[in-house]
Parts: sequence; structure tokens; C-alpha cells
Amino acid sequence: MKIEQIYTGCLAQGAYYIESDGEAAIIDPLREVDPYLELAERRGARIRYIFETHFHADFVSGHVDLAKKTGASIVFGPTSARTGFELHRGQDGEEFALGSVRIRLIHTPGHTLESSCYLLFDEQGRAHALFTGDTLFIGDVGRPDLAQSMDPSLTQEVLAGMLYDSLRTKIMPLPGSLIVYPAHGAGSACGKNMRAETSDTLANQLRTNYALSPDLSREDFIVSLTSGLTTPPAYFPENVRMNIDGYTSIDEVLARGIRPIEAGTFLEWSGREDMLVLDTRHPMDFSEGFIPGAISIGIDGNFAVWVGTLIPDLRQPLLVVADPGREREVITRLARVGFDHAAGYLKGGIEAWKQAGFPLYKMKTMDLDSFSKLANAPGEVEILDVRKAHEFEASHLEGARNLPLDSLNDHLSTLDPHKKYAVHCAGGYRSMIFCSILKARGFDQLTNVSCSFAHMRVSGRIAVSEHRCPTALL
Repeated sequence: MKIEQIYTGCLAQGAYYIESDGEAAIIDPLREVDPYLELAERRGARIRYIFETHFHADFVSGHVDLAKKTGASIVFGPTSARTGFELHRGQDGEEFALGSVRIRLIHTPGHTLESSCYLLFDEQGRAHALFTGDTLFIGDVGRPDLAQSMDPSLTQEVLAGMLYDSLRTKIMPLPGSLIVYPAHGAGSACGKNMRAETSDTLANQLRTNYALSPDLSREDFIVSLTSGLTTPPAYFPENVRMNIDGYTSIDEVLARGIRPIEAGTFLEWSGREDMLVLDTRHPMDFSEGFIPGAISIGIDGNFAVWVGTLIPDLRQPLLVVADPGREREVITRLARVGFDHAAGYLKGGIEAWKQAGFPLYKMKTMDLDSFSKLANAPGEVEILDVRKAHEFEASHLEGARNLPLDSLNDHLSTLDPHKKYAVHCAGGYRSMIFCSILKARGFDQLTNVSCSFAHMRVSGRIAVSEHRCPTALL
């Protein structure tokens, strides 16, 4: 028996490859399915099952493409919605033979109605591992508010109550020796307090995970789970629908998006109202010269989540600026969250644009020394802190205003295009995104603060207000 976790850091997502006697199963595959096909081919195995723990909201799963390429059965839990593809709607307790091992479906509603875990029995019939999807994370459990977009009657309180029952009747009685393999780790928007580890024993989770405390009442669990939930990224409901209805093959998406566009044509297309220029280079490279109207979302940050959060329409045609050699990576990562309409990328990158003599803007940046003087002598420049609300509440610069990047569109009316703003976050990534969006909307007097917030604090040069939030709100 072989188990391999295939972890994707930018989405904090874990997919799983299970193999026994030449037969393989994939749990929660990402949309680009070649890694699973290559792994199975390399090991001489046939992919027989694709097990989905639920209809994912934070990424487009690869179940449809993988089934078409392998003939494998797609398995979802009970109460699954009517889909645009053929699937096996499993029953609670149903077992699937895979070589010399068995996999049992355990229906665990709560994160979503159809959410299920998969219990793996080894060749000797011993319970070995539990693949928990978004039902149980390391240190946390799945948020209960994501299914409402599909069924308004499934309130977060109703689902939280279901999750409490699922954990106590289906998960907690299982052997403590089980290895818990969740679908996500720290950094995912599908939970609040996930730890950095990507696996653990059930026994240790029973000791350390607040949600599994035997003393936690149903009522207190519901209150704890539903408190402090941030608004989920705007693309989540659309990804759910794609995972239910089906989607265009990623092969077609890549063929269309990985298309080099000469600088002259790129200039012409960038002036069209229906096009958006997405610059995926490092924020500091962006600041030194960018195409007018371009939005900066760097590929080396939390790229897919911020694209999905800040670009409201998944059908938005995108013109991509990327570091040469990274174009395929960009188009792939866009497709992971359902952005299938990249029109192509700037051939030769920003250097080709410069050589063509086309216009470039620059973004003002500010180091710690300059920012210290500004922060200690407030005047005509307003300091904007674009970190999340809980980050701001825990510690912030005195006099700064909190305008979280993920709710930028809600705050635009409070900003004056003619006023001077110095914008900071934790390290310069989110603040550059914020500045680029405002610049594209006609704000001219913007400065991105490039030093880290941690550096600002320890420098002692800037007054900081400290306040510790309750852990449950983080």
C-alpha cells in the first residue's frame, strides 16, 4: 500500500494518491491532472476511483478531466447535488475495494451537506488513515457558512450543529492511531485556526483540537464555530457551481491562455474596456515600471485567492504580464480557481514592452526611514493599513486607518482620488495590490510602504497600539 500527499502551497491544499496492487485512487484532485496521471503511469497503476470529500469552493477540482482520461469512477457522498457529469453517489458506510485495501465512505455533514470522510483499511484489515476533507483540519474544523450560496435554508448555525454531531458520532469514536489527512492546512480560507502541519494522529487531535473537546457543548460549539467568520472570497460560489456542473477541459484553457502576444497587439488590446491587464511579477519589479491600467497580483504570493477575491467576474478576459518562463504557471494557477479566459501573455515580458517604447508608469515606494518620519509627523498624507481586521486589531500604527484589501470595493467611496495616501500591509504584497487597483482607477498620489510591519514595530521609531484578539477570532 502506498499513500502520497500532493500538497499545493498556494492553495494550502492536499490531494492524495492511494495505491494497492496496481490499483489507485485519487482524493480531492486539483484541476491540472497530469501529476496524478504521471504518478500512476510511473508506478504502473490504474486509477480506478476519484473520491471527492465535498463540492469544493476554494478551487476547481480535477474530477471531471481525470475521469475522462482514466475511466475512473467519481465518488461523492450522500445528498450530493444533481451534477453535469456521471458520478457514483456513495452511501454512508459503503466500502470500495482497491487492490488489497478497502476505503469506507463516512458521511459527515456540517462543512457542507454532502461532506464525507474516507477511512482507509490496510491489507490486514486494520484502520490506518482517515482522509477528512474540510470536516476536520489539524487544529480546527471546516467553516459552516459556505453551503448557503447553494441552499439558503442551510444556515451556518444549522450546519455547525450538523458538524458537531458528525464529529462526535462519526469521527471521535474512531481509533486514535489513525493518521488524519485533511484537505487543507494553514493559509486556507476554509477554516480559522488551522495549524501548519498537514497530518497528525487522531489521538493528538483529540487532545489538542478545541473542536473535539469532550467538554464542549453543542451550543458552545456552534457559537465558537460561527464567531469571527470573515466573508468568504467572492469566487467561492462560482467554483462550487463549476464543480457541480462541470467545466471546460484544462487542456483547452491552457491552449487558449498560453498564447504569446506581441507588444504592439498587447498595447492595442490593453486599451479595450473588456480587457484587464494582470501583472504577476514581484511587487518591487511592478513598482519600477508597469503597463498603464495594470493590476499587480504577484505569482509568488497568495496569488489565486487574491485574484478570486478582487476580480469579481470569472469570465473576465485577462492579459497576462509574467516573468519569462512562468507563463504556463500563471495560466494554470488562474484555472485552478476558475479563471478560464486568459487571452494570452505579453511575449518577451516587460522588457519587450520597454524595447517597443510603449508607456510605463512607476509606483512610488517608501522605506522605513522615510515612513518613520511620515508616521511621526502626520499631516496631509493619510496612512492606510490594508491588512485584515484581526491583524489591525491585534497591533497597528497609531493614526492609521484600516481598509482591508479583501473588502476594498466596499471602501472606495471613502477615498479621495486627489488626496495623498501611504499604504502598508505586513510586507508590501497586499499594499502593492491595493495601490495598483487605485492607480488604475485614477488615484495619482499613492505611495506603497515596502518595509514589513514587523520591522516597523521592532524599530521603535513608530508608535504602535497593541491589543490581543481572542484566538477564536483569528
